Amino acid sequence: MLIPLTRKTFETLIPPVATGAQYMYFWGKLPDFLRRLLISVVGMFGVLLVRVLFLGEGFEFLLLVSGLSVGLYWLWAPILWASLRNLEYRKYNYTGFWRGEVLDVFITEELIGQEETVNPRGDLVIVENRERCINLEVGDDTGFATRLRVPLKRNYEAIDVGDPAEMLVLSSRSDLSRIMRTSDIYIPNNNIWVSDYPYLQRDAFIEVSRRLRARIQTEPEAREEPRRTSKRTPRTGYNDRSPSRRSPQPQTYADDYAYSDQDELDSYPSERRSSSRRRTGQRNGDYEPVDRRDYEQDEWERDHRRAERDTGYSRRSTPSSSRSRRRSTSRRKPTIDW
Repeated sequence: MLIPLTRKTFETLIPPVATGAQYMYFWGKLPDFLRRLLISVVGMFGVLLVRVLFLGEGFEFLLLVSGLSVGLYWLWAPILWASLRNLEYRKYNYTGFWRGEVLDVFITEELIGQEETVNPRGDLVIVENRERCINLEVGDDTGFATRLRVPLKRNYEAIDVGDPAEMLVLSSRSDLSRIMRTSDIYIPNNNIWVSDYPYLQRDAFIEVSRRLRARIQTEPEAREEPRRTSKRTPRTGYNDRSPSRRSPQPQTYADDYAYSDQDELDSYPSERRSSSRRRTGQRNGDYEPVDRRDYEQDEWERDHRRAERDTGYSRRSTPSSSRSRRRSTSRRKPTIDW
């Protein structure tokens, strides 16, 4: 995983001036301090010699500034060297946060120096100074892999293959397609920093790592589509989907209306719904009985209008009773050819 970072974030992680850890790195051990102190003493004698031999009065201020600078070289030299080393990384314009895993870890012995001595028998003996180092190889799913070799420390024993690893990568291309430099490697599971020189401000890097991990965990949840509350009916015509089945609808043809009037009478309720005038009379207590002949006449007229609309056949005779109407209907039943 590689996430580009802004220039402002990069300058926060790798400042232009040396940090406390970088200053202590270049402070070194006692031999390093004595070497810087010797340079300061020699520099002070050089400034005094220049004042006596070449410069007269009028250059006291310049000589004072030069003498203080050279005399305090042992103090400010670590700041200078750390700033120059940071400048080598800050010259790259593009940076990214990289997260992968530990691919391999092994220990080797590296040659750090040689000494030539003579034994009591007069033979020349070369003594090699070797140091045990840990080799940490990290990579990700894209095929990117890098190896870092640093002096072995006791807390490095907790590192195992498969542990997540994070670091800063630098490039001169905006798409980070070519990685030029890598920073310290951070193992978040064990809170271990693997590095020879502390390039990063570690507290700031841990904070950036925490924010990016939180954003990565929340983004997949935000991209998930909300569940549908209503079930969609799949459309037919797809091989991978079964067509939706609907209940068969009865098809109506003109033959359905060519039934006898007796069937209509048998299926109709025995009592006719009263009109508004008759219902009004019922409310007032004046009940008007229904005539059976009027009821049959109304039914015949309704059936006549239906047959006339659907079949185009018109009945001209109106029977006076149900028997004559059934006889008339059976004789004049239309024949429809479809």
